[in-house]
Formats: sequence, C-alpha cells, structure tokens
Amino acid sequence: MSDLALLAISIRPSDIAVFGSQTLVTATPLTLAALGGVMSERSGVVNIALEGIMLTGAFVGYAVAFLTHNLWLGIIAAILAGMLIAAIHAVLAISFIVDQIVSGTVINILAVGITGVFYRTFLESQSVAGPGTLPVWQVPFLSQLPVVGPILFQNAFVTYAMLALILVVYLVIFRTTWGLRTRACGEHPQAAETAGINVYLVRYVNVILSGALAGLGGAYFSLQQIGNFLPGMTGGRGFIGLAAMIFGRWNPFGAFGASLLFTASDQLASRAIAFGVHVQPQFLGMLPYLLTIVVVAGAVGRSVAPAADGKPYRKT
Repeated sequence: MSDLALLAISIRPSDIAVFGSQTLVTATPLTLAALGGVMSERSGVVNIALEGIMLTGAFVGYAVAFLTHNLWLGIIAAILAGMLIAAIHAVLAISFIVDQIVSGTVINILAVGITGVFYRTFLESQSVAGPGTLPVWQVPFLSQLPVVGPILFQNAFVTYAMLALILVVYLVIFRTTWGLRTRACGEHPQAAETAGINVYLVRYVNVILSGALAGLGGAYFSLQQIGNFLPGMTGGRGFIGLAAMIFGRWNPFGAFGASLLFTASDQLASRAIAFGVHVQPQFLGMLPYLLTIVVVAGAVGRSVAPAADGKPYRKT
C-alpha cells in the first residue's frame, strides 16, 4: 500500500481539526494583505507596498508592545504605522503621480532597511522579556463543537478580526454608497468626477485603509505568532496576499479562499511529513511561492482588474 493510501487511512477527526486550524491561522496575514489590496485596487491604485507595510506594522507593533508591556497598544500602533506608510504611498502615487509600482517597490525596500537597522540598534541587545503573544480566546459552547470548534472558535484576536473584516470589506465595497464610489473611481475616474465624486479623496481613503489592514496583518507575525520581531519576518506574504487578491478576482471572499489554498498546500505537506510521507524540506519551503506563480499565471487573462487600476488620474 502506498504512503498516500496509508496517510488517508490514518487521518482522524482531530487531525482534520488541527489541519484546518493551522490553515486558517496561517492564512490570517495573507487574507489581511489581500483585503488591503482589494480596498486599494478597487479605487484604482496598485499597492505593491503591502509587503513593506506589513513588515513595518510588525516592527512598530512589537516595539510599542515591548516598551509599554501592552499588546493591545502594540496592535493599535501596528495599524497606525500601516496607515502612515500607506499614506506615503498615496501621496507619491496620487498627488505626485509617481509610477505606482516604483513607489510601492521603494517603500518595500525602505521598510526592510529601516526595520532592520532599528531592530539591531534598539531591540536586538535587550535582555528584558518580550511582551508575549496574544491570548487564544475560546468562544463558549461553540469552541467545543467537533472539528469546527477548534478551527473557527479557538483563535487569537487578529484571526477573529480577519474573519470579521472579510464580511466588513465585502459589505463596504459592494453594498454601500462609498463602495459604489470606490468602484467608480477604479473603473472610470473621469466619469466619477463628472458625477461629483472626489476621486482623489476616495483613492486616498482607500489606500490608507488598505494600510490599516496590512498593518494589522503585520501585527499577526510579531504579536500573535511568535511574540518577537525578526528582520524580514513577513517573508513575502504581502506579495502572496496580492496574488490571492488577483486569484480571488478582487473580491474579499475570493481572496480569502485563495489565501486558504496557499496555506493549505503548505500545511498539507507538513502534515504528510508528520505521518511519515517523505517530502524534501526544500520543496516544502518553496511550495507556497511555487503555487503562487502557478496560480497567478493561470489567473492572467481570466481575472479582469478594475479598468483604471494602476493608471494615474489627473483632474481636468
């Protein structure tokens, strides 16, 4: 009997619960980055800077939590830092009409350098204990449900916030007047301006909100996952989040599903090793990124971006 057949036979409900829980938790930063991408690109601004925003949020959130010994202040600081970096991208891309890809790339490089320098200068040599990690909250009664309970109702704050924000972003984009204006600016900004919509304001607000989402995603790494900050700890998750957004067709629920697909592939390989199915660790490390390339390549030509996405707007 093959290794895969033995794996299928040996799987228990508890294994499914662990697999699902780990998949959901590791999908948290990807989904938040993807939601930020949806907010920004639906208004017509490409936010390649999500990776740098997440890294900055991770550093600032940890630094504030470390100095104040308050994890919740760290969460707030991470969100505010994300909004600040996103505002810089908005100024460059919207007001100064800098190429949006170039602007985002510069911010990503800047984030890697600044967070690395500040970490080595102020935090690396500290001997004081860190702030710890966010506690896991178990929802009464629901957390005791078989399989579903451990997956959905035994998580820390950022994961719960991510699940709620999927619905919030969907409702804002597709069920509110603000969302209609956002989509109009992303499809035909000249027509939106003619209808009395302030295109600059709509784009600024959506880009800054995308920074808040990515900043919260960064806080996941330093305040929920390991309780520490390490240079480059986001590991390209912001870019994978953008891929999830494209594969999900700029829809919050589609982006969430794509994020689960990416993290499930990683978890599946890890669980296979635990059950004795031999997989090279080098392959495991590259699997999420390889899947990202395959998915985005397959999505090109099938997923249609907002018509004005990435195109600078000049008020006539």
